[in-house]
Amino acid sequence: MSGSMLPRTLADELVTDLAGRAADPVSVVAPFTGEELYRLPHATPAEVQDAAARARAAQRAWRDAGDAHRRAVLLRAHDLLLDRRELLLDAVQTETGKTRGQAFEEVFNSAAAIRYAALSARRVLAGGRRRGGIPLVVRARVRVNPKGLVGVITPWNYPLVLGIMDVVPALATGNAIVQKADDQGALSVLLARRAFLDAGLPPELWAVVTGPGAEIGSAVVDAADYVCFTGSTATGRTVAQRAAGRLIGSSMELGGKNPLIVLDDVDVEKAAADAAYGCFSAAGQLCVSVERVYVERGIADRFVPAFADRVAGLAIGTSFDYTPDVGSLATRAQLERVTAHLDDALGKGATLLAGGHARPDLGPLVMEPTVLTDVTDDMACSTGETFGPLVAVTIVDSADDAIRASNASEYGLNASVMSGSRARARAVAARLEAGSVNIGEGYRATFGSIDAPMGGVKQSGLGRRNGREGLERFVQSTTIGETTGLMQLPRAGYEFGRLVGLMVVLLRTLKAVRRR
Repeated sequence: MSGSMLPRTLADELVTDLAGRAADPVSVVAPFTGEELYRLPHATPAEVQDAAARARAAQRAWRDAGDAHRRAVLLRAHDLLLDRRELLLDAVQTETGKTRGQAFEEVFNSAAAIRYAALSARRVLAGGRRRGGIPLVVRARVRVNPKGLVGVITPWNYPLVLGIMDVVPALATGNAIVQKADDQGALSVLLARRAFLDAGLPPELWAVVTGPGAEIGSAVVDAADYVCFTGSTATGRTVAQRAAGRLIGSSMELGGKNPLIVLDDVDVEKAAADAAYGCFSAAGQLCVSVERVYVERGIADRFVPAFADRVAGLAIGTSFDYTPDVGSLATRAQLERVTAHLDDALGKGATLLAGGHARPDLGPLVMEPTVLTDVTDDMACSTGETFGPLVAVTIVDSADDAIRASNASEYGLNASVMSGSRARARAVAARLEAGSVNIGEGYRATFGSIDAPMGGVKQSGLGRRNGREGLERFVQSTTIGETTGLMQLPRAGYEFGRLVGLMVVLLRTLKAVRRR
């Protein structure tokens, strides 16, 4: 069955939860059919400011309610999210065009992120004693507080989990949220938010707005005390500059041109299957999906045809069940971008190994998973992010060559290594310039490890989500120091003169006993 499984009546009901509805609504199209899904009202900058003010007012009570209360609300939301998973899967598929299995990845990782944040926030907020500058003479304590109002700007490609991974850690640490959802992902966000409200979250605490990024995204940045952005590198630079102009912090997960290295000791069939998934999950519309494959020459004559055959055999479809391996692109603009990269490469001499055709018989935005070789530096798909079902395979003479080619990019978000030897794969992984490196997998080994930080290096981002680092970005520390009265600290020149010798002895002693 194809089309939209999300009822129009539910879509129309959900948009009433938006914090801003004054601007003219826009049409949101279902990728599987090309038909209008519903009309989405946009916010105005003034409505963003109003939503931010209400969120700030709600944040004080949420902060004061304490960690135990917040944890209970978030864990109830975790259960409701799982109870409502089928409706969430329908929403994610309807808006993004991905397969049901890849939509389930969003639900699974969202639940994991909620559980982790709810159960870990107490340690991040604990503060506590620290060593004073002079033992027995000075004491120090650290108090940790939420930053206040967090602005979250989320993309269309993974609307559920990429929102949850920022929103819930911020809530768990006592903050309020104003989230700008992408038009193509707003229903998934609003449906997830409903579960949190039903779990006891105050509605004003998490406001959702939509609208043009330049206008409404900027308004969110201007209202917030901290900003999380997921999207393109070009837009991320603009958001980061605006945040820096207000002297507020930000975390950015940006673009990638993610490499996969296939070493010459792999199990060929297994590596081909794992590589195909890592390249074409969500039709390649995933920030951490593979777009470059480097294969050692010793295995190339077996791996390359096996990979091409595996990709050619992927089941493409638009059904709301677990039959398809690859779904649809999300928007017309994505289809045009992939087609432009493909036409440019073929026009300049690239060789097509698999795919290469749009499939309007399956859906208006469906594109076959496509594998190219003989890709050269003058081709748009060589260094620029395609963000679609297009991958370039390059044969290299050695692992060293593969590492150099992988690192020769302005991006550094994700990388992958496949080898029959764990030790060899780890040695290669240690030399790759990326925020995440997966061994034996395309991206899920790191993306799903919620206890470990995730983010990019170089032009792929700033800061980290997930792990302790992902919680700490939402708090600020205050140090409280006090003297014990055991000894008066020097206040005049002659008092320093009397104590210098004693202080030097103290410093040498602390170093000798390895006291930090």
